Amino acid sequence: MHSPAPSSTYRLQLSKDLTFRDAVGLVPYLDALGVGAVYASPILEAGAGSNHGYDVVDPTRVSAERGGEEGRRALAAAVREHRMGLVVDIVPNHVGVDVPQANPWWWDVLAHGRESEHAGTFDIDWDAGPILLPVLDADEEKALSELTLSEDRTRLRYYEREFPVAPGTGDTGTPQEVHARQHYRLVSWKRGAAELNYRRFFDVSTLAAVRVEVPEVFDKTHREVLRWVEAGEVDGIRVDHPDGLADPGGYVRRLRAAIGPNRWLLVEKILGVGEELPASWPVNGTTGYEALREIQGVFIDPDGAGLLTQLAAEHTGSKRSARAVEHDARREVADTLLAAEVRRIAALVPVPEAAPSTEEEPGAAADRVRTAVAELLCGYPVYRSYLPEGREALETAVSVARTHRPDLADVLLAIRDAMLADPTGPLATRVQQTSGMVMAKGVEDTAFYRWNRFVALNEVGGDPSRFGVSPAEFHRAMATREAGWPATMTTLSTHDTKRSEDVRARLAVLSEIPAEWAERMRKWAVAHPLPERSLELLAWQNLVGAWPIPAERMSAYLVKAAKEAKLVTSHVDPVPEVDDAIAAWPEQVLADAELVADIEEFVSRIAGPGRSNSLGQKLLQIAGPGVPDVYQGTELFDYSLVDPDNRRPVDWEARRQLLARLDEGWLPDVEADGAAKLLVTASALRLRRYRPEVFTGYRPLAAEGPAARHAVAFARSASLVAVATRLPVGLAERGGWGDTVLPLPEGTTDWHDVITDTPIDGATPRLADVLARYPVALLVRPA
Repeated sequence: MHSPAPSSTYRLQLSKDLTFRDAVGLVPYLDALGVGAVYASPILEAGAGSNHGYDVVDPTRVSAERGGEEGRRALAAAVREHRMGLVVDIVPNHVGVDVPQANPWWWDVLAHGRESEHAGTFDIDWDAGPILLPVLDADEEKALSELTLSEDRTRLRYYEREFPVAPGTGDTGTPQEVHARQHYRLVSWKRGAAELNYRRFFDVSTLAAVRVEVPEVFDKTHREVLRWVEAGEVDGIRVDHPDGLADPGGYVRRLRAAIGPNRWLLVEKILGVGEELPASWPVNGTTGYEALREIQGVFIDPDGAGLLTQLAAEHTGSKRSARAVEHDARREVADTLLAAEVRRIAALVPVPEAAPSTEEEPGAAADRVRTAVAELLCGYPVYRSYLPEGREALETAVSVARTHRPDLADVLLAIRDAMLADPTGPLATRVQQTSGMVMAKGVEDTAFYRWNRFVALNEVGGDPSRFGVSPAEFHRAMATREAGWPATMTTLSTHDTKRSEDVRARLAVLSEIPAEWAERMRKWAVAHPLPERSLELLAWQNLVGAWPIPAERMSAYLVKAAKEAKLVTSHVDPVPEVDDAIAAWPEQVLADAELVADIEEFVSRIAGPGRSNSLGQKLLQIAGPGVPDVYQGTELFDYSLVDPDNRRPVDWEARRQLLARLDEGWLPDVEADGAAKLLVTASALRLRRYRPEVFTGYRPLAAEGPAARHAVAFARSASLVAVATRLPVGLAERGGWGDTVLPLPEGTTDWHDVITDTPIDGATPRLADVLARYPVALLVRPA
């Protein structure tokens, strides 16, 4: 079967600062780099100034800020001219409603309520009364007194915000009286979490969910994108957040039917360890977070787990497991940020006939059901099930919930039985949509900022309780990918990762020197404490991981991290004095000359091994099974933290100039300028693009000799071998490779390293020779 997948992709974050025109200018560079397809962030009309595009306000037209239809066509033409593909990112789950007048469908619904032609587009609980819009200040009464009307009385205003006045309701009365006649109610922002009556993206009330499961809604939200596909201007589609949809399987089947079999189709599905995509989904794979965990994990030293676990326990005074912290965080999220979703599900639960006690207070029965729903949502071992597929995940969720609350067994079993009896009904649909939200907000956005034993593991698709990945597990995962999902995407960094690949690669070195790290960190933390102990673990790891980092970048990161952790401050309930102390911390640390000298000295020791890990994971990703994606700028070393830090402008000119020098035969040292990473990236991408036939099959290769555990290698076909160095500190301590060799497939002797452009000696070359120049090699036989 023809594979619609490109040889590789390169992700561009398009915005008003990186337009279609700018992207056209980058195409020759990306072509020279060896990229197979440009992979664009969402390009439909989004909220003004949006630097990500996931807040689409009008799915029927191209973003004007990014260059409009003319710019989009120019990019499609430029990509074609260079024989590359174009992959676009689409957002079926929600639209942006922050500025109502910017979204014509939402504006119409606010103006006409149930009678609006777009009323069925949004997932609104119409039986719950007027649409609640949580946009007012905390003091709701005072805020309502500040409402005004436009001169023609057709719009209600709250400072710079505007809302439509329904026809015939604004002719008389005060702004407050007019407001009381509308199809919506403006309420305090604090009421959104508990009382909202429309579905949204996670807990973001400015992103209203769309009912793409309705054929007419699918058609009108996808018409524009499908027009590009039909015109032959789009080769692949990446679907954002499928887990939010009512019927993800039905959605991807409909989308596949619309785009045909010869377009690459990916879903941003975050798989748990060992979880597979549902068999009935006609997609080519995921966006690659599972590959990130496996590839990064093989560079982590499992022997470091004990001391780092002890450091975290001593420093925080807590020995709680990652699972316990995750469960608490999920419950907290279910009870607070997502209380409205829990309440809506609870209303659908058939109450078991035999109530435990006839003496229950009025309202106590409803509380039991709400609590049972919350516990069930927190019990899922993965983001969600897709009934009738994924039933095992539901059974596990019920079992976990019963373990925590045996007294709720009757309600939990009633919910399970009702879901299984009607797997596509409203109860099953909403439970499954919401379990993914609870996982994302509770684990990724809360527990990953609380349980900070070793933050390189606290990554999207990661599992902090699993300390690294053994070579055997790594090879099994690669072979499984090649056998089952050869066209899935693989990634190391995205716009959503908590830390860039190079920060994680440097932090991996700490697993090799845990005792030294513990000693340094304890000393530093005494000199410059933070308001919360687990935040200290997070702060010092990120500081050395991203060093050198300006105070303002570190400050913005730490404040966000503390608010996500929700232990001493939060987005919903900020504590100004705590926020100020955290924000001031980086400046104080950087002003301490003696401490800075100590950090500099420590980072200088781990930076080199960190760069070795960076080159290793980059090579294994690009040469390995799946379709490798390069996030913008990461062809050089990039030490970025979570968004918006990872969306800073890229210095394209520096990259062009370095690539030109490499093409003149320059073999750079592995230094901070990142030229060596560019060399590895370009060598591997070009080979993938121009000799795709050698990137088939998968076979682990074992080194032999005293340093064998420090090599990770595999063959693709009988003509390609990739080898990388792992645990470089330990390798240096034992005196290097010694007489360790790497036997090559089929005993052939015509191998050549494409990175250094040098021949390889014999069928069992010494690794000291193969890896003499760089810690990685990409060996190929002549065509």
